[in-house]
Amino acid sequence: MTTVAEPEGKPVRARWITDWTPSRRWPHYTRATAADVLPAPVTPLATQLCWERGLIPGWRDAYVESGAYCAEEFDQDLPEVVGFFGGYFYLNLSNVRMQGVRSPALSVEQLDAAIFGARDDVPPYVPHADDDRPDLRDAVIAHLAWILNTQEYPEADEFADQARLARAERPDPEVTSNADLLARLRRLQAMLRTGFRLHRVATSASGVAPGLLHAIGAAIGDPELAMMLCTGIGDVESAEPAFRLWELSRLVRNNEALSRAFDAGIDGVIDRIDRLDVGPTDDHVHVEVVEFLGEWHRFVEDFGSFALNDWELHSRTWETDPSLLLGALERMRHQNETEAPLIRARQRSTERATKLAEIRTAIADLHNDELAAQLEGAVNAINQLVFRARTKTALARVIHECRMIVLELGRRAVAAGALDELDHVFMLQDHELDRFARGDSGSAARHEGPANDELAERYRRWRELHELEPPFFVVDGRVPPLDEWARTEPETVAAPCVAGDEVQGVPGCSGIVRGRACVVDEPARVHDLSSEDVLVLPDADTAWSALFGNAAGLVLADGGQISHSVIVARELGVPCVASVADACERIPHGATIEIDGTAGTVTVVEVP
Repeated sequence: MTTVAEPEGKPVRARWITDWTPSRRWPHYTRATAADVLPAPVTPLATQLCWERGLIPGWRDAYVESGAYCAEEFDQDLPEVVGFFGGYFYLNLSNVRMQGVRSPALSVEQLDAAIFGARDDVPPYVPHADDDRPDLRDAVIAHLAWILNTQEYPEADEFADQARLARAERPDPEVTSNADLLARLRRLQAMLRTGFRLHRVATSASGVAPGLLHAIGAAIGDPELAMMLCTGIGDVESAEPAFRLWELSRLVRNNEALSRAFDAGIDGVIDRIDRLDVGPTDDHVHVEVVEFLGEWHRFVEDFGSFALNDWELHSRTWETDPSLLLGALERMRHQNETEAPLIRARQRSTERATKLAEIRTAIADLHNDELAAQLEGAVNAINQLVFRARTKTALARVIHECRMIVLELGRRAVAAGALDELDHVFMLQDHELDRFARGDSGSAARHEGPANDELAERYRRWRELHELEPPFFVVDGRVPPLDEWARTEPETVAAPCVAGDEVQGVPGCSGIVRGRACVVDEPARVHDLSSEDVLVLPDADTAWSALFGNAAGLVLADGGQISHSVIVARELGVPCVASVADACERIPHGATIEIDGTAGTVTVVEVP
């Protein structure tokens, strides 16, 4: 399996430069779930540097570790767990179905239902001679036992420490050569494989606890059991920014000079604070300003990797675009002490402990040892949600360090006249990167990779890919040429809801909340968000999570019960409904809505 080479001077219009050749062994692919991970065409450098040379081998390793696959079944260069066509990311459906074929706890039908719901156009499963592997059954059972009995994941902890160390050891670009930056980039690239193996193991295992708890809840007549026990579990690293951001907001709220700086708007606010002339160094106002700046820079160092899409190098992050974060801080500074995220989080944790004690007592009264064992196994399996969040946060840090190196190389190339636009650096292919950055950018001539105009042309074509509608399925390895793909129609605005309409989504975090709908399409544009509002967001990417502590409830247009943002919402105790299709278009801004995080419903009570 190889990627497509683009002949010099004659672009291959039927295919994109990083497209894969479909697998013969695993010929069906789908955009289902893949579109949630990478909704837009992936830049060439992210495709190859991050995915092909790091994340995808780690994904393959995780599948092997799960017991359901053998390493020998996969292509060694580009393991067929996924595919890239037209620049778009696809899940390999044929390959993932092996979990239904080879696991005693899952069927292909159940797996398809979880991925596709009630769709009637799903390619049928056709058995292959190599699908049935009874020799792997013991390994699958052993892995399931690990999920049900594991309370700690030392490998995940070690990787998280390594990711934090990678950020702490970021070199000073003023004194670091291109060669040293590239050497660091290759070390980081190698970390991606290990990190994604750990993340995929935890991600695959994260559905076990909710599934078991739903079954136990059904057996004892408690439909809220799964939601209650998967909330307030503690130690979810990706929820920590909300607590830290609250402390920053208190520094602003309680200091007149800082408040005035924010009153002038978030554009340039940190620079304004840095220039504040607040009096003698021993003055308490000066001390508080210095404290704020120190805490702000520590926050960005710790969590600047949170992005509008963690998996794409080209994405904006809290570090590269602080406005994504400052909007949340601006709104949070107006909240009262009683609205601290930690208060709700502790309340949910207490409710969880009470609920667990009640369920243990109820099952003990039934004298049902099997059900009791299932409950304890499910409680242990909840730890996988913690491991998933931990590995995702750590991976985001590593990818961000890669991103910052690429951006620095791009800035040097722009300064040397070898690149017209900074964004064009992401049009490089991985094998071109070393030649492109050879030397220290003393002149344009020292850049030996693709010519400036070639990268500009790739960028233009990459933007054109955004106008294509990727086929939802690739069946039997048949990928239509790009010039036959449908063009994306002008966006059809979904009909807005009217009073009395109820929209069904996926339960995220329990609780019923009624409030004003605050529909937001950009994290920095939250000027009228109040703590009594229900926040309506277009997606569940990590950069949005800074806003969660500002709202009474949360509606997401995508995501599911084990999505990153939904896990964060549960840790913060914010009632949440996910996967509400076209939420930002259908729910009018300013409408009074009621969300039921247990039932997964959004009801429009009144429209303005």
